[in-house]
Amino acid sequence: MAGHAAAATQQLTLADDEGEGAAAVLEYPADAGSTAPDPATASDGPRATSRRTNMSPLRAATVFGVTLLIALGALAGWLGHKAHQFHQADQRRAQFLQVARQGALNLTTIDWQHADSDVQRVLSSATGAFHDDFANRSQPFIDVVEQAQSTSVGAVTEAGLESQNGEEAQVLVAVSVKVTAGGVEQAPRAWRMRISVQKVGDDAKVSHVLFVP
Repeated sequence: MAGHAAAATQQLTLADDEGEGAAAVLEYPADAGSTAPDPATASDGPRATSRRTNMSPLRAATVFGVTLLIALGALAGWLGHKAHQFHQADQRRAQFLQVARQGALNLTTIDWQHADSDVQRVLSSATGAFHDDFANRSQPFIDVVEQAQSTSVGAVTEAGLESQNGEEAQVLVAVSVKVTAGGVEQAPRAWRMRISVQKVGDDAKVSHVLFVP
């Protein structure tokens, strides 16, 4: 008992000498062992944390991979759709140009010896009001050509798409025409035409023709 009292007295004396250190000593709990972690908890905690740490990157990589595949698939589909649209637009423009060029040749290449078939060729490539108007005027036109024994041969020198609106387009076509009447060849003539072309099913036909200076 005396020894314990002496030790306590010595501890208090040291504490008094150190000032604020005394408070720090007195604040520690008497039973330090009660704060020690449970062995079972201490052993399980790191393993559980390790399992969670190992699974998280794997799941994140899986989610990232799936998301990336979906994004790449959507991008490929969008690019494919756009490429298809551009291809269709190019084909439509080429078709409009070709129909306008051929329409100009049909109108400027007429031989009096087979004027009926030449006129029919014009009608087969026409549609709408232009078709109806040309059909109504075709017989008087044939009569004039046959009487004059006229032959005209057209050659397209230039053609360009002026405008396009959906299934319709306007094409400017420049044509050089050689005319022979009554066996006499005339000087070549240069004509410019604004030809309207319209989609008709899978085909395209001339819907209007205007001669321009």
